[in-house]
Amino acid sequence: MAAVTAAATALPLLATVPQAAASASPAASASPTEAGAPSGAGPGSAVLQGAFASAAARYHVPLSVLLGVAYLESRWDTHDGHPSVTGGYGPLHLTDAATALDGRAAPTPEAVESGEPRALPASLVPDAMPAVLETATRAAALTGLSTRRLRTDPAANAAGGGALLAAAQRALGRPLTADPAGWFGAVARYSGADDTASATDFAADVFETIRTGRSRTTDSGQRVTLPADPSVRPDAAQARALGLRTADTRHTECPPTVACEWVPAPYTHYGPEPSDYGNHDLADRPADSPVDYIVIHDTEGDWAVTLKTVRDPKYLGWHYTVRAADGHVAQHMATKDVGWHAGNWYVNSTSLGVEHEGFLADPDSWYTEAMYRASARLVRYLAARYHVPLDRQHILGHDNVPAMTPATVAAMHTDPGPYWDWAHYFELLGAPFTAAPGRNGGLVTIDPPYSGNRPAYTGCVTRGAPCVAHGSDAVRLYTAPSERAALVADPGLHPDAATTTGVNDTGARASTGQRFVVAGRRGDWTAIWYLGHKAWFQDPASAPTALNARGLVVTPRAGLAAIPVYGRAYPEASAYPKGVPVQPLTPLPYSLPVGQAYAVGGRVRGEFFSSRTFDRAGQRWVKGSQAYYEIQFGHRVAFVEADDVVAGPSDARR
Repeated sequence: MAAVTAAATALPLLATVPQAAASASPAASASPTEAGAPSGAGPGSAVLQGAFASAAARYHVPLSVLLGVAYLESRWDTHDGHPSVTGGYGPLHLTDAATALDGRAAPTPEAVESGEPRALPASLVPDAMPAVLETATRAAALTGLSTRRLRTDPAANAAGGGALLAAAQRALGRPLTADPAGWFGAVARYSGADDTASATDFAADVFETIRTGRSRTTDSGQRVTLPADPSVRPDAAQARALGLRTADTRHTECPPTVACEWVPAPYTHYGPEPSDYGNHDLADRPADSPVDYIVIHDTEGDWAVTLKTVRDPKYLGWHYTVRAADGHVAQHMATKDVGWHAGNWYVNSTSLGVEHEGFLADPDSWYTEAMYRASARLVRYLAARYHVPLDRQHILGHDNVPAMTPATVAAMHTDPGPYWDWAHYFELLGAPFTAAPGRNGGLVTIDPPYSGNRPAYTGCVTRGAPCVAHGSDAVRLYTAPSERAALVADPGLHPDAATTTGVNDTGARASTGQRFVVAGRRGDWTAIWYLGHKAWFQDPASAPTALNARGLVVTPRAGLAAIPVYGRAYPEASAYPKGVPVQPLTPLPYSLPVGQAYAVGGRVRGEFFSSRTFDRAGQRWVKGSQAYYEIQFGHRVAFVEADDVVAGPSDARR
């Protein structure tokens, strides 16, 4: 995130640890049977299924309703008893935010995402936690079980969820019917949403899951199945009886399946200088410029702090924020306007920024399924509207945005980090990563099994200290086909030191969905071209971590030993009109050597958005004739001048 970081010295306590102050049709592309790691169910694989059945019977809740709610909360995962971003535990996401806070130490300044945060004013300290973050306490009163057991025992957690659903049904004056269709209002209440639209969307997702069915192996090796029941047709009007607020949607740009609210970021002149304004720029995209990218961030702060921050004119602005608890979306500016979110002005001017309530350096503060789903629907809608390709060269993490100059490489942000599940996210987007037909297409798409892929990271809480082992979307890159070999060097990020295993160190990391040119194979290892190096990662045939791929690649044209690599695609000097300062074409501290090739994300013409004052009369969109290729150069994308390279199909290089 560009606006809130988790530095203990910069944010109030509640924004430095995982918690929260108060997520098109669901999973349209996903098969009802989903693979989850561990890959096979263990001897006790029926235990969790039985626990759901027992809880449903005890509290007279239809089993399909209990399973559907749990799937939308956690996909039935237990997360080893650790709390989510919003302090929720177990498959039913019973919230105990106070315990979640007590169990987490504030991360040190060294452990947070890179970049110097501004100190936030005391007025941004969040209010007291609402009841929605303390549902475990209520479940304990209803079941007679301790909150500790409700947090740590999946069977007790299922019972707590069943008890809460039954209590919600009774409070609405409805019978504990065996017909799932009669439970829409109770499910909407279970969401914890404070507005009718979000509660309705959550319940609609649950019942769509019931209609289509699901079956997967959870993170604890439990096989859980929800049989499809396409006949269920609940009454969505039941949600109106909850008495929730109606969110302000007057200026929102969201699909009808996403509950959105208008929470505007200020475009305000606040000081004596013409440049004293915030926290974004008014524009008229795509008439001014195409939108080429959508940037995925995490907030590094809770919902309340994040919304207060985006409304600070002296801070930074982005387009949307997605809430973890229920997937509710706040829109902060028109998509035609330019947000200040990516740390790269070229990317800002050609992108939309979507923040997600979460913390990159806390792997056990898991992202909820409701948030993933709402975000995917929103991004799919925006991508269709602005013709943004659904691939990892255009749907970027903030950690994939390049620096603009050598001096800014080390300051670039690293969210959403190695624990964001890109494979699941792209399944929800309707664009799952698949292998190209045949073998040896010249490219590979990185795609390790998320839950079972657990590279060691350090620095989540204390510099150098190991992070808790957790599923990850990333593979680690070595200078030779051995885990004893050194990590690949990043001369921009570490000009005088070696790459580390730090959670914020992207120097030797390839992420799910990214595509690279194959540079060699040896046994269970595959090499790719990466930052000008041959980089090796484990890719055994028995458990592959990459998929065969084909596509367009570039290599230096004949006669050039190496070519410069850029972090922005700016126009040639002759394109700038009088009064607009020429922006230098400053190469990054890398080069693309002869003999190497890199996957192409797209071809663009150089452009620059000049907007330096609150008075929009001085705005200019400078368009050049110089063309660039966007390439996957390292963990971040980069640009090369089209005149410097030759483009061709990857399989022609075999």
